[in-house]
Amino acid sequence: MFENKTEQQAREEILAAVEAYWGRYHNQKKPFEKGQRIPYASRVYDSKEMVNLVDSALEFWLTAGRYTEEFEKKLGEYLGVTYCCLVNSGSSANLNAFMALTSPLLGERQIRRGDEVITVAAGFPTTISPMVQYGAVPVFVDVTIPQYNIDVTKLEEACSGRTKAVMLAHTLGNPFDLKAVREFCDRHKLWLIEDNCDALGSEYTLDGKTFLTGTLGDIGTSSFYPPHHMTMGEGGAVYTNNPLLYKCIKSFRDWGRDCVCPSGRDNLCGHRFDRQYGELPLGYDHKYVYSHFGYNLKATDMQAAIGCAQLAKFPEFVKRRRKNFAWLKEGLSPVKDRLILPKPCQNSNPSWFGFLVTCEEGVDRNRVVQQIEEAGVQTRMLFAGNIVRHPCFDEMRAQGQGYRVAGGLENTDRIMRDSFWVGVYPGMTEEMLDYMAQVICKAVKG
Repeated sequence: MFENKTEQQAREEILAAVEAYWGRYHNQKKPFEKGQRIPYASRVYDSKEMVNLVDSALEFWLTAGRYTEEFEKKLGEYLGVTYCCLVNSGSSANLNAFMALTSPLLGERQIRRGDEVITVAAGFPTTISPMVQYGAVPVFVDVTIPQYNIDVTKLEEACSGRTKAVMLAHTLGNPFDLKAVREFCDRHKLWLIEDNCDALGSEYTLDGKTFLTGTLGDIGTSSFYPPHHMTMGEGGAVYTNNPLLYKCIKSFRDWGRDCVCPSGRDNLCGHRFDRQYGELPLGYDHKYVYSHFGYNLKATDMQAAIGCAQLAKFPEFVKRRRKNFAWLKEGLSPVKDRLILPKPCQNSNPSWFGFLVTCEEGVDRNRVVQQIEEAGVQTRMLFAGNIVRHPCFDEMRAQGQGYRVAGGLENTDRIMRDSFWVGVYPGMTEEMLDYMAQVICKAVKG
């Protein structure tokens, strides 16, 4: 098949065949029919993702490589941040970001076991898991409805002499009040981690300048799991403008090592064999010096190859999500007396991950959700609802230690009982959105 062809010619032939394969077997769009299953999220891709994936596979450099470098550079440029690290999932991104704040290199601002981190209980568990696993104490604050983000009026009540950081997610793309939270963190000299996994592309205007979420905190995180704003199958990213935090992030991502040389490259600093570290012998190989207890959280270059193609499409994804959200909100206006419709945070322009509603009194969420699901529309809860009521908290609840609640969690509990959401992903058509609105309205009117 490849006789008398150079490797480059063979590669080009293979990639042309992949593009044709996508066109023949993956580019099959059928008209929407009522009752057809509408998922809350789905991958949106074309031949470029498949070609990039195979291009990377042909090199057989299975760890981080040239596509990883390209993705980190381009994502950093999109966000307007100096440093960006690709990791293997959004959960790993949160772990990596939090562990960076436990580094002894941070001196008095290092998070130590028993220190407190302010967060919310209405969200996804992997925002909280790194704190619990390390031995820090999550301090839970209630949220507001219909923004579904932290109630910033409760921040001072949550703060104590042991508070070291605030770690919050932007709920389903809706930014939390970044102005209030950033000012609170600055006033108390606290770290701020923005869990941006459900909000990539969301904008927030502060002092007349518009920023992308994930960039106003000390560290931001993203997820590239298939349902998210863009995908590489599994994957995530950690980003910052702080060079010291970047050093810590890279170290914890790469086994905890002190060396910053990328895979496959040695001795970039020129001092691989002539330095003293800890109690090691003089000249011990710097590639095997460990300044932290880290992990291997790297993604593969094949994942990054898909991400590069997705990133090129990303601005259009964001536009489509905003359009779909507005379309669905208009479609649900007839039942705004029966459902609390979502409201964006002031000074924000969300890149919506989903359309979250709360049932008014007298509307049975479980009945409504089951009827919507039976009609073919996929629904989701707001993740944990109230994480402290889950089995993973049973032991801590019984012992009365390991976490703290500042004030009550009344709205969090209401979300757990009465809220659900549906998707607005870029692949949805107007016909699908109209059908979803009809189904939800009918179920709510019940």
